Amino acid sequence: MGTRQPTVQVTIVAANAKTLFGLQTYLSQAGLGTRGTRRLGSLDSGTCSAIVFFPDEFSCNDVLREVTRLRRDRPTMLQLLVTREPQRYAELTDADGPELVPIVIPKPAWGWTILDAIRLAVEPLNGGATVR
Repeated sequence: MGTRQPTVQVTIVAANAKTLFGLQTYLSQAGLGTRGTRRLGSLDSGTCSAIVFFPDEFSCNDVLREVTRLRRDRPTMLQLLVTREPQRYAELTDADGPELVPIVIPKPAWGWTILDAIRLAVEPLNGGATVR
């Protein structure tokens, strides 16, 4: 019997290695496919279902540019921003277009909060299939 591949792929963008490794480990143990990067620019979202940003570790302008680019290029991909300054990214959640609106999660945030947000947003896109 073969190993079942995760149907949800998540990219984590965090400059802090401990944050990156910790969330990758947690989401992987929950059955999600994960990959991580410590670089913000030119993300290759490929088959990614969701991207989790830790924007406080990067320039706000760079984050806004990347989120805007991804919304244009991949409108159905979930974007989560985990930040100490949620008001800084509030404008991103005001969308009236067909794209999926980014979710801004205030810090402190725990792995299960991020996992639940991914599950709630991605399951309807997978035809209601439960994300493990």
